[in-house]
Amino acid sequence: MATRATRARGLDYPSTMCRSARRPWVQEILKSDLGQIRKSRVYEEVARQIRSRILEKLRPGDKLPPERELAETLSVSRSSVRDAIRSLELLGLVDPRSGAGTLVCEISTDRVVNPLANSLVHRRQWVIELLDFRKMLEPSLASRAAKRASPVEIAEMEQILVRQEEKVRRGEIATDQDAEFHYGIAMASDNSVVLKVLDIVMDLLLETRERSLQVGGRPQKSLAGHRRILAAIKRRNASAAEDAMRQHIQDIEDIVLGKL
Repeated sequence: MATRATRARGLDYPSTMCRSARRPWVQEILKSDLGQIRKSRVYEEVARQIRSRILEKLRPGDKLPPERELAETLSVSRSSVRDAIRSLELLGLVDPRSGAGTLVCEISTDRVVNPLANSLVHRRQWVIELLDFRKMLEPSLASRAAKRASPVEIAEMEQILVRQEEKVRRGEIATDQDAEFHYGIAMASDNSVVLKVLDIVMDLLLETRERSLQVGGRPQKSLAGHRRILAAIKRRNASAAEDAMRQHIQDIEDIVLGKL
């Protein structure tokens, strides 16, 4: 049976495509062939190496090593391995199953011959879902920050925007400041679980954030959006902060999806 996440993305495979693993030595083959990963866009390189082994050496039903072992073998974080596995799932190459591990799927000719087309389709849907999740989460955080942010936290957010403005003026990409501002709002919400969730979402959207901030006029628009949000927080106007954040994320979505 396909996982719930797999069905949600329209990748519901017959159970015969991912059979139970019967070759325990497969894990040793995979682990022995993998090498250390470069630091930039780590999860993509992790996915590339695993995909290469799947296409060259593994069979449907073979089980990948556990996430922890892959992370140790490749000298990367477990989150990078997790993101890589998720991207391979979107390509239909693996099926992560709760309690059973990650199994290699039966690979159709179309998936092998045209992986990029499949990747782009599912990647777009993935980005849409992530942005939709941000629209569910972050407007509420902005509203909460308007009620709870301390003077120190507000001052820190102001300083972040000063640094962002300096970078924008110099024509640089203020990716770090963009993320810091949203983290600052989450910090002001005073909920540690929210911080962990937002951290994952921001990591997943790092590439799309970098791309959107390179679009002409986008850095200035992002800065203006942040200023509107912060102005509402400083006024302690929860509904205005919520509306400003929702519009900010909608602006991001319009630009990002136009580039995918």
